Amino acid sequence: QVQLVQSGGGSVQVGGSLTLSCTASKAINRGNMMCMGWFRQAPGKGREGLSALYTDSGNIYYVRSVEGRFTVSRDNDDYTLHLQMNNLNPEDTAMYYCAAGHCNRGWEVSESYDYWGQGTQVTVSK
Repeated sequence: QVQLVQSGGGSVQVGGSLTLSCTASKAINRGNMMCMGWFRQAPGKGREGLSALYTDSGNIYYVRSVEGRFTVSRDNDDYTLHLQMNNLNPEDTAMYYCAAGHCNRGWEVSESYDYWGQGTQVTVSK
């Protein structure tokens, strides 16, 4: 059963923008969603934490490589998360995943998350 459903992504040229969205199923216990995050994985590389939003406080964190270019937001229902990506470059090419969990090991650690989206490909070409 898919509990985090992703949409968006695709191909864009250098400097372009894309938006990813992630909606959490109502089947997920909201108490298990202390934070929602975005990760990416490029071919031959490990999964990298990009950003996370803590659902109670609304605090948002970014990894340095995307800070200032990527923006996380959420809808009023609190459990639809968006990732606006601007000024994309070829190094941003990867499979992108949203995730939800307790974040008890740190938002940037994949083991902190219990639920994962299906992934969506982002490709940036020159």
